[in-house]
Amino acid sequence: MTYVSRSDALPFGRIARSSQKVAAPRFRDELPPLLAERPGGSVLAIGLQRSYGDTVQNGDGGLIRMAGLDRLIAFDAVQGRLRAEAGVTLGEIMKVAVPHGFFVPVSPGTRSVTLAGAIANDVHGKNHHRSGTFGCHVTRLGLLRSDGSRAEIGPGDELFAATVGGLGLTGIIEWAEIDLCPIGSAFLDVDVRPYGRLSEFWQLSAETAATHEHAVAWIDCAAERGIFTCANWRSDGNRAPHDDRRRLRVPLDPPNGAMNNLVTGLFNCVYYALHKRRAGRARQHYGSFLHPLDAIADWNRLYGRAGFRQYQCALPAATMHDAIAALLKEVSRSREGSFLTVLKTFGAVPSPGLLSFPMAGATLAVDFRNRGDLTLRLFERLDAIVRAAGGRLYAAKDGRIPAQMWRRGYPELERFIPHIDPAFASDFWRRVAA
Repeated sequence: MTYVSRSDALPFGRIARSSQKVAAPRFRDELPPLLAERPGGSVLAIGLQRSYGDTVQNGDGGLIRMAGLDRLIAFDAVQGRLRAEAGVTLGEIMKVAVPHGFFVPVSPGTRSVTLAGAIANDVHGKNHHRSGTFGCHVTRLGLLRSDGSRAEIGPGDELFAATVGGLGLTGIIEWAEIDLCPIGSAFLDVDVRPYGRLSEFWQLSAETAATHEHAVAWIDCAAERGIFTCANWRSDGNRAPHDDRRRLRVPLDPPNGAMNNLVTGLFNCVYYALHKRRAGRARQHYGSFLHPLDAIADWNRLYGRAGFRQYQCALPAATMHDAIAALLKEVSRSREGSFLTVLKTFGAVPSPGLLSFPMAGATLAVDFRNRGDLTLRLFERLDAIVRAAGGRLYAAKDGRIPAQMWRRGYPELERFIPHIDPAFASDFWRRVAA
């Protein structure tokens, strides 16, 4: 097992296009030799590279693709505790757990995320106000360091706090143990509620926080109208897991400019009208409710070869109302259309990681086609609003966070730095730590 040059090791945003030295082990005993070899003097363990920016790139060193270490180690189908290797995906865990009446405690917008990737980014989901981040449910994990030591760590350990949300910089997560959540069905009762202005979104969020486990909103940046969706698990005993075989696929990159303002504006009008017509309660499988874009393979190709960027921020509760309004106004003024804008509130459940992204308040995530300097200048204006509000940006989604803004947004950074393994690095870390 060794490293080979690959040009297809791209982050999901498809912007950072550098050839990488990549190794793809299948067994844990292959990892120490790869750590010792480390081309360029540094390594980084990666999963499926669903991060949008440069946190999953290591242009000066090697990448260890962990997706091949995907075995389940143990599953207690009574208590709902599961231990698995780092590369198993959340989707694979769901296929095993759902028939037994369990589900992953926190799921991001895609199930094509590895277990270790969910920990390293401390991902959040539509149920953050109830369940916090993924790291809140990790009971133990095994960490391989470049000195050859293997540590078994858990909540209460400082190295655990650095590893959860630590972007892969503390070592290689070889395996992890998590507590699953019990469910009575693979289906949810979903309430779809259109709203016409931002103030209605805040009211809906407050009203449903205590009554619904999942909540999220789509919003049209140009009009502040949107669709608020909240849901609870059903108890009908139907435990059919998702089926990945029935998927559409984007076969090629569309021409440059296909995702223009006219197209996105038309999409937003149609999307709002269709969902307004479907307002009310519906029965929906977790696959379509929690992971709608997983039904379209390679959907990131819709933005063309230039790729796309996402701007995702977290804002504290004290400033979130004014800051969200200002951000939406700035996006609308820029005439940079977006067909995928997500708005939701975060709860007060504390994240265990030193560099975890969520905070009690709200988060806004906006996808933009990559238009080079035009997009970057818009992001600078959005940065100013987020800084003034005391917010921060999400490293897994951005790819160009200014170093000063990164340091200001993560007050536990100085506690984190001593736990970095000296052999681990990424393009992101070289950029923000300089």
